[in-house]
Amino acid sequence: MKPLDSSHRRAFLAFVVALLLAPATFAASPSFTPQNRVGFPVGDQWEPAVAADGFGHIYVLYPQYGGMPGCPDCLLPSMVFVVSKDNGATWQPPRSITPPGTRQYDPQIVVDPLDHRTVYAAWLQNFKLEMVVAKSVDFGQSWSISIADRGKTEADKPVLTVRGQDVYVGFNRARKIWVAASHDGGVTFTSSDVGKDLRLMRASAGGATVDADGNAFVAWAGYSRQDGAKGRVNLYVSKTVDSGKTWKNTLMDSSGAPPDCSAFHCSWGFLGAQITMTSDSAGTLYALWNSGKSDNSPERIYFASSTTSGDTWSQKKSVSGAPNGVEHAFPAIAAGEADDVRIAWMDTRLTPLWNTFYRSSTNGGASWSEETRLSSYVSGFRYIRLQGFSFPFGDYFGIAIDHKGNTHVVWGEGQNFRSPGSIWHSSGR
Repeated sequence: MKPLDSSHRRAFLAFVVALLLAPATFAASPSFTPQNRVGFPVGDQWEPAVAADGFGHIYVLYPQYGGMPGCPDCLLPSMVFVVSKDNGATWQPPRSITPPGTRQYDPQIVVDPLDHRTVYAAWLQNFKLEMVVAKSVDFGQSWSISIADRGKTEADKPVLTVRGQDVYVGFNRARKIWVAASHDGGVTFTSSDVGKDLRLMRASAGGATVDADGNAFVAWAGYSRQDGAKGRVNLYVSKTVDSGKTWKNTLMDSSGAPPDCSAFHCSWGFLGAQITMTSDSAGTLYALWNSGKSDNSPERIYFASSTTSGDTWSQKKSVSGAPNGVEHAFPAIAAGEADDVRIAWMDTRLTPLWNTFYRSSTNGGASWSEETRLSSYVSGFRYIRLQGFSFPFGDYFGIAIDHKGNTHVVWGEGQNFRSPGSIWHSSGR
């Protein structure tokens, strides 16, 4: 072979250095399936919720934008329900969860952890004035509908948790966090103001759980009147021991004002601090959130746990391996048997693109598995590249554990906040 002259050697070395310094391009972990699209193959889909029962069903609930196939008269967005009977290997055709008649927003879906069968869903409708809770005892084939709360101002971002006959749905309305509680399996509800002792400018619910002792918890973000609606964000976990009548608030963290994302056509708080939570079968509580040290700075993902029913919490720990300065957002968490906890989030370590990452723990968060990148390349979508996707599509995404111990994650990817975008599913261990 002809030896390289000096100019060719320099070019070759520059190529090698660039290759070594470039961000890694890799697909999803072999332990997880490549991402696959869920829902209608046309229109926009975002903010998916996911749940798994004890009989091999995986349930996904999401709002359909951009036209409802087969229903030209449906108002948009309409709530769409998708079911798999074989743990996510195949999916039934998407369908509307209720007859058309009003726009529907912000889905939640859970399975009762006691019978592993009864499915509950929640969403907002009627100009977001009504907080709806639906119940199915036949694997989502039919639903009974209840209005858990109705107000004069619009609500936002419900969170749902169930244990037996106890059903709690949290949401924000009129600058406050409210929880509508039912103790007859979702037939009747009574609402209470969770943060009534706090002077709030804005609030946003992020997660909820009922522990093994029947105590209910809701995790939420609050903007104080002192700091203003675009100021610092306080992250709380609130607890009730009297079936939702009164609540005790615990401050988990305080974050700087949200990072700016106007370049992606999203509102000022889209990338701001959020907190979510869950509990395992033994009653240990787990919280996961994103927060930043200073105003408008990139935020990181933090984790804490409680074995004292929320009276005390472990010191927060950063659980992302991304370098400092990388933007993190949209925490998602699920727990199963004792000490089994699984987490996911999105970050920009492969800048400027986003990816969805996952970790799990078998010792209650004392140590974690290696990070797994769940988002993978799919051709034919202008917002998907080899190294990630353009922007998160929706304010949150979902994670669940099926009866075989597999993790199911559903999330949204898009060009920007407005569209186009769609939701994706991956499962594995």
